[in-house]
Amino acid sequence: QVQLVESGGGLVQAGGSLRLSCAASGGVFSIKAVGWYRQAPGKQREWVAFINSGGFNQYAYYGKGRFTISRYNAKNTVYLQMSSLKPEYTDVYYCNLVTYYDSNWGQGTQVTVSS
Repeated sequence: QVQLVESGGGLVQAGGSLRLSCAASGGVFSIKAVGWYRQAPGKQREWVAFINSGGFNQYAYYGKGRFTISRYNAKNTVYLQMSSLKPEYTDVYYCNLVTYYDSNWGQGTQVTVSS
């Protein structure tokens, strides 16, 4: 059973930076991709960025030039470096690990950007 633990969220002022981490454990193999999503209360979860097993990555339009997704394979960890943060990026951020067999979610980490 794959377990994902997100960390790195917190309170930051507008214009600041945060680095989110998603650490995977428990028989992680046959990974297709890892994505980051965000969700506000009462709203649908929306995609932020992803990186696939070949290292290809993509970002939501607001993340281009502002967010960087990367991975540290030896630690089964994926990072989301976020800079130039705005208050509208305040949400709970989740990572999603997709294998050839299933899809796994973490518990989320709160990001709050103050104005």
